[in-house]
Amino acid sequence: MQKTTSDLNETPDRNWLRTLAVYREPNQWRSLFEIAATGIPFLLLWTAAWWSLSISYWLTLAICLPASAFLTRLFLIQHDCGHGAFFRSRVLNDWVGRILGVVTLTPYDIWRRSHTIHHGTSSNLSKRGVGDLDTLTVREYYALPRMKRIAYRLYRHPLVMFGIGPTYMFLFRNRLPLGFMTEGPRYWISAMGTNLMVALGVALLIYTLGMEPFLFIFLPTTILSATIGIWLFYVQHQFENNYWASNDEWSLNDAALYGSSHFDLPAGFKWLTGYIGIHHVHHFYSRIPFYRLPEVLRDYPELVNVRRLTFTQSFACLKLRLWDENQNRMVPFPAFGTAVSS
Repeated sequence: MQKTTSDLNETPDRNWLRTLAVYREPNQWRSLFEIAATGIPFLLLWTAAWWSLSISYWLTLAICLPASAFLTRLFLIQHDCGHGAFFRSRVLNDWVGRILGVVTLTPYDIWRRSHTIHHGTSSNLSKRGVGDLDTLTVREYYALPRMKRIAYRLYRHPLVMFGIGPTYMFLFRNRLPLGFMTEGPRYWISAMGTNLMVALGVALLIYTLGMEPFLFIFLPTTILSATIGIWLFYVQHQFENNYWASNDEWSLNDAALYGSSHFDLPAGFKWLTGYIGIHHVHHFYSRIPFYRLPEVLRDYPELVNVRRLTFTQSFACLKLRLWDENQNRMVPFPAFGTAVSS
């Protein structure tokens, strides 16, 4: 039987929405520090990678790896801006988010809309398809024709999920407001405005430094960062003792606490990933700035082990492909020809 939010309400006055609300206030100076502590190392690593081009492409690629981690962190700052969590001012959140969206190749207004939908429908079997990873139930999988089953298997294969998929999404899919193409000019302006600024930036890069920095720094850093981001998102929502429910049984609070993992990374990686591994708390109260999420676990240790995954344990999530409604857990693909469980 799955836990419900009430399992954590051990005292009559423990209302998690009210309890977590005290952490939502951002610190303006801390937010500016986080931007500087992320953006400056990113620029320094980019400069080091450019310098290394004259020595070895392998050294350049090695430098691109930490650069991609800081690029992911810039995306997570953009992510908090999209939730209105990074600054008190909505205008400041939005414009910082839009500027970072050019760096991360992610049109801010489109992403913010789809991510808002994701938060409102996460783990809801009746409302899948926007801002999430395609996830079928066992019965849905068996109801597909053979070729569509093969297509779903390919989609969920690690080489596609963490290789082709991130590259396609950030380099190509984000160039159009897919999913919102008929919902007014705002999303077209977001996509085309971001595309224009990215094109100008790339043109300036190639004109001033040549094609090599584009091919051997910009592209590898972007693709590696996209892969890191998809991996984090995958582990946060694709784990064995997950929570999924149909619309009539679904609860927003339960989906937040039990449909999102606590990806408990080593200390340095927690900072580098913007504490996004504390994802169950983030989903429960998305207005908390990421740098305040550790305060929540410090003050309420009962939340530490809720859907906790260590770095080593997270690799077991790779084999999980389907939601089994009978067992209430994520399961691997069955062998072809295996009958559906009753």
